[in-house]
Amino acid sequence: MNKEMSETLTRVGANTPMGQLMRRYWVPALMGKEIALADGPQVRVQLLGEKLLAFRNSDGKACLIDEFCSHRGVSLFFGRNEENGIRCAYHGVKFDGDGKCVDVPSSPQACSRMHIKSYPCIERGGIVWAYMGSAEKQPELPEVEWCTLPEDHVYVSKRIQYSNYLQAMEGGIDTAHVSYVHRYEVDNDPMHKGCKALDYIKADGNVVFEIEKTPFGLSLFGRRNGESDSYYWRVTQYLFPWFTLIAPFGDHALGGHIWVPIDDHSCWAWSINWQPSKPLSAHEVEAMDAGKGIHVEYESPGSFIPKANRDNEYGMDRLAQQEKRAYSGVFGFSAQDYSLQESMGTIQDHEAENLLPTDKAIVMARRMLHEAALGLAQGIEPPALDASQQRVRPAGVLLPKDQDPIEWAKANLANSTDKPVFSL
Repeated sequence: MNKEMSETLTRVGANTPMGQLMRRYWVPALMGKEIALADGPQVRVQLLGEKLLAFRNSDGKACLIDEFCSHRGVSLFFGRNEENGIRCAYHGVKFDGDGKCVDVPSSPQACSRMHIKSYPCIERGGIVWAYMGSAEKQPELPEVEWCTLPEDHVYVSKRIQYSNYLQAMEGGIDTAHVSYVHRYEVDNDPMHKGCKALDYIKADGNVVFEIEKTPFGLSLFGRRNGESDSYYWRVTQYLFPWFTLIAPFGDHALGGHIWVPIDDHSCWAWSINWQPSKPLSAHEVEAMDAGKGIHVEYESPGSFIPKANRDNEYGMDRLAQQEKRAYSGVFGFSAQDYSLQESMGTIQDHEAENLLPTDKAIVMARRMLHEAALGLAQGIEPPALDASQQRVRPAGVLLPKDQDPIEWAKANLANSTDKPVFSL
């Protein structure tokens, strides 16, 4: 990747090509429970380099507006959430959930020129989503599988990652690393242990990929040796522009991520587990609450900063590394990933990379994003605006060596909400 391409992909401000592209999609902003109460405390939210304020108004509607008062720039975080709006604590200027100024006590006639920015919000899958693009281009609501399930089927968490969204997301696309960085923890983690798939993953680190470009993004087919007459295929998906799905392990909940830029140098890493046909068990929820599987334990409640972080070297244990209890010396699936991704710097030096065949899907995803960002600037509509294209599911499956995995996936994983989960 040359410097121009790297800059295009990693810069997400309002006036950048990638920033414009991402604003064409519904953006995960915060969890609905962060603003659980009508007229409750407002919450600061930063997305795509913009500092915003989320709150639930008196009618119970989730709202997202500019953080700062148009009078003299005071943060509305200190304002009063009352009577369907936020009133600035400095001089009493009030804004409704659409950013319209509805009261200037000292100068009522000034209301019409005091409006602030706002973004429409919807709630799906426990997440408040915002649309930050032009109103006439607003897309359909997201339809990734977990968005459409009952609340007790789904578990959602998020964490701050101190790296650009791209290198975080590329970890979600890359299924080859599972044979290495996670190889010791999978046997004990309650969200992964006890699965036949682990035998294939640990026995064969030389994964071979087939990649299919699709209307929604990419389908990734990672092939490992299975039984004597079959291959073990991990089928995962990259859903444009920021969703990744994880191949399931046995009867454990399915999983996926969303990688959303906070700014150019940090991102929100959303982690989701779900059971398509039944509620999550109390055991599963307890494990996720404890930060197991793809979730994390927080430094402090509500901080969304992982307890294992760059300030404490991610809790690295060299003895555990030597004793083969933690491949990198770091414990926790997410920590094992983000510790390495943050070690690259907040924006890695892409020109210094020496890519390998296992990076094919990453290269393709980069090209898709780059082409879409440049194309949008030329008036070309971006891909995957049709939400129905998101109705796909990951899988882990043994197939005869002569069977085409792509054809198998078309028959079993597309529009898969009424089909069985394929997992080992």
